[in-house]
Amino acid sequence: MDPISNPFAPGAGSAPPELAGRNDVREKVRIAIERIRRGHFNKSVLLVGLRGVGKTVLLDQMRKDAESTGIHSIRIEAPEERSLPAVLAPQLRLALLRLSKVESAKRLAHRGLQALAGFAKSLKVTYADIEVGFDTEPEPGLADNGDLEHDLQALFETVGAAAKQAGTALVIFIDELQYVEQKQLEALITALHRTAQAQMPVVLIGAGLPQLRAQMGRAKSYAERLFDFPEIGALNDEASRIAIQKPILEQSAQISPDALTRIITETQGYPYFLQEWGKHAWNAATTTLITLQDVEFASLSALTALDESFFRVRFDRCTPFEKKYLRAMAELGAGPHRSGDIATVLGRKVSSLGPTRNQLLLKGMIWSPSHGDTGFTVPLFDQYMKRIMSSDQWKLS
Repeated sequence: MDPISNPFAPGAGSAPPELAGRNDVREKVRIAIERIRRGHFNKSVLLVGLRGVGKTVLLDQMRKDAESTGIHSIRIEAPEERSLPAVLAPQLRLALLRLSKVESAKRLAHRGLQALAGFAKSLKVTYADIEVGFDTEPEPGLADNGDLEHDLQALFETVGAAAKQAGTALVIFIDELQYVEQKQLEALITALHRTAQAQMPVVLIGAGLPQLRAQMGRAKSYAERLFDFPEIGALNDEASRIAIQKPILEQSAQISPDALTRIITETQGYPYFLQEWGKHAWNAATTTLITLQDVEFASLSALTALDESFFRVRFDRCTPFEKKYLRAMAELGAGPHRSGDIATVLGRKVSSLGPTRNQLLLKGMIWSPSHGDTGFTVPLFDQYMKRIMSSDQWKLS
């Protein structure tokens, strides 16, 4: 069929033509935000899940849902190489400028800009990557102590006061939250705790890899009382069918039942893989009916595309021995696996593998569902490792 009309969109954070199977969590977040706007306490929400399950897409859709009701929001992605204050400050400035256009909140929004100016200037020594310009002079003593934990509390309270006066809420959307360094994570949790106590309408909707739950708990013991952690996983069969079939029907095409079943089996319901198989099956079809034969042909090209991009970009971030560690995990299957079992495959002591495991955790390649267990953060990565390191030579290197 015509590739120009292909409805499927595999890509990093690319919205699928049909966001299937996520209505429950969207409703959960809608209720949380509306409760915060009305002055009721509600936990912030952090989406956790493996790579390729659609967390980023879902986060962006939730932001659209919120802004359509008059909510003010900011959206950042926590990078590995920059500080949280550096990426947060410019977005808070934009939010305060928008709030300053609301007549009832103008004075408090201006005070928020003063707080932000003091916040950025006082923390510049600690976080040299803060780069944001201000036309407003700081208010002495407001969010300018130079201590992130205390200053972020004061800043959030000031911003929250402006949002409250405007009859709205400020929703902070943060993707890849697992990359925030622990001290900064502690400060973020403390600031959100304080704004909740002060009944200020500021809430966090975040997303991260599964290890985020443990990271939040280590940062602050009371995190479980401040956050809900809905797990975003593979779609069930019904949602997977909708995700593939509905976009095809909307383009006046069809897919045979056995072809649809094969796609679901091959992808195991993971949203990114569904998009990849849908794209290649569409392009393989010679008529407006996608057949099982088309899907079988598409599976080869879909795997090739994944190996060259989705999987390869993560594989290339690893050192030779880290790759060997991942290959040993794959030898045991999809996982998770005990650290001792991985060590046995490698013929090494568990203690000697600790630094390698820690580096893979920091890179977001693996996670620990429980003490001593290790799993891939990328679905089907065990199969990729067997394809890319197929011979037994890796055992000898």
